This record gives sequence, C-alpha cells and structure tokens, in this order.
Amino acid sequence: MKAIRIHAFGGPEVLQLEDVARPVPAADEILIKLYASGVNPVDWVVREGGNEALRSFLTLPMTPGWDAAGTVEEIGSAVTGFQKGDAVYGQPNFPGDGSYAEYCAAKASQFAPKPRNMRFTEAAGVPLAGLTAWTALFEHGKLRPGQRVLIQGASGGVGSFAVQFAKAKGAYVIGLASAGNLEYLKQLGADEVLDYRSQRFEELVHDVDVVLEASPQRDNAERLKAVTVLKEGGVLVSVNLDFPFNEEVLAALARKRATGELSANQPRQDWLAEITQLIEAGQVTVFVSQVFPLEQVAAAHRESATWHVRGKLILEIRKEDEPA
Repeated sequence: MKAIRIHAFGGPEVLQLEDVARPVPAADEILIKLYASGVNPVDWVVREGGNEALRSFLTLPMTPGWDAAGTVEEIGSAVTGFQKGDAVYGQPNFPGDGSYAEYCAAKASQFAPKPRNMRFTEAAGVPLAGLTAWTALFEHGKLRPGQRVLIQGASGGVGSFAVQFAKAKGAYVIGLASAGNLEYLKQLGADEVLDYRSQRFEELVHDVDVVLEASPQRDNAERLKAVTVLKEGGVLVSVNLDFPFNEEVLAALARKRATGELSANQPRQDWLAEITQLIEAGQVTVFVSQVFPLEQVAAAHRESATWHVRGKLILEIRKEDEPA
C-alpha cells in the first residue's frame, strides 16, 4: 500500500510517499480502508520531532496522521459492533502508524460510525479536533446548559467545533478570533464575537464560567487576562499541553477559587458517537478549507503551519466514488 513515511525529523521535505506492507489488525483493532485524513498542527509538530509533551513517545520510521475516515476492511478477533464495509471515522493509535496511508489498523474503541450526511473528506476533519474540543469543554470544563463560555481561537479547527458543541448543549458562547473570521463565528452559532486584535476582551467580557484556550498562543500574560473574566469558581481550560500554567496564573486562579486544566484529547467512541448524532441532527457542521491529494502532503503541512487556517485541511487518499 501507499503511505507517507518519516525517516528523520525535519521540515516538510522529510514526508516521503512509499510502498509499505499493509498492517494487520490486532485482536482489539479494525483495519480501515482510508478515504481521507485530516491534517492537524500536531502532525507537523511530530514531523519536526515533537514538543516536550510528545517527544518521548516518538519513534522512527513512522506514518503520521491522527484523523481518519474510511470503511472497515478487517476486524480483530475481539472486536464487536463493526462489520466489514461499515463507514467509520475516528483516531488512529497515537503515536503508531497513522492515517496518511491507504490503510491503517487502530483500536476499534477509537472509532464510531461516520455521520450519514457527511462525505469522507468532511468526516476526516472531525475526530481529533472534535474530540479535543469535547474533552476540554465537557470533561475538564464541566460546561453545562445556561453557562457562559469564552472560546479563544474560536475559528480554528478545535475552536470551530467548541463553538458548535457549546451552543448545541445550551451554553452562551463568546468567540474570540480575528476580524475576518467574526462573521464565520456568527454562522457557527456564537452569541457574541470579538476581534482579539482590536478589542480588549478582558474589559468587555465578565462572569464567564469556562474559558477555553483553543488558540496556538502560548502566553501566560494572556492567561492572566482570561482569569479576570472568570466567575468565582470558574474553569480555565487549555489544549496547549506543552505549555503549563505558571505560578502567577495559578495564584490568580486560586484567588478566584477557579481551576486551571490542561486538557489532553480522549479518543472515546461514546463521545464520537454523540458528535455523530449532533452532525446528523444538523447542529454541527465541518468547514473544509482545502483538500489535498496524498502526494501533496508537504503543501498541506506548510498551509497548516501558517496558523491562519479557518476550519480543516484534508488529505484525500482515494476518491469516494472509487469502487470497493
């Protein structure tokens, strides 16, 4: 099968299209015939050799990609609930051989039925960013109906899902993004939108139950501003695992009896199935910014690394109308 392989860490040029053996699923795994893979910032962070949170997990050679959509090709001996031919989406094993390939084997517990109203190229943009947003909002942020949430980086991959999930669950959503993305946030359902460049959110926003740091900005001074908008007992959640809260931020949180949480993605099938229901009900959509053929993966990485992508970047591995 064809797969993108990395034999040395570095720039986009280390991504090589190669012929490799098709994986064999373990007892608790399924083999997925991939139609599309999402491209996420973690992909090029790993390609470059990882950050403090990731480096110890990485071994070479490897196939990147942790966002998959395709059909079940084979089923491990211990797997129930899936049949050959089922259309699925989910997260491949991390940091095992990923979804930049024609096939990948992954734990069945990390996959769920693909939304029936989505093409594979759309569905591949959901799992990693969607589950990152879900874990942060509901597992760590404990967001409930009627609460107020401020989402920083609201127009990005994680932020776009967070806006929609929070709204679908009955929260009041305030989105922070650049001026050119504010109308997009309104379309996603945000109740209020703010331009992070020209508007001082710390002066305009008050009494927030949850702040979700979904932006790539790693700045504890910005976090101090976020703490000021929290209610007593609120929660500041960040998906930037490699950037811990410093002592000043922790002290500010303590003064408000608030909590700071670094939120690691949890690839849970039950949460992904709930996301599927929201998508099929029309409450959540995926904006695909650009689709690249597999052999143009280096261009996709360069685009992702600009940090100015609205929505999702996708690799198309095979055409959806290709015969099975």
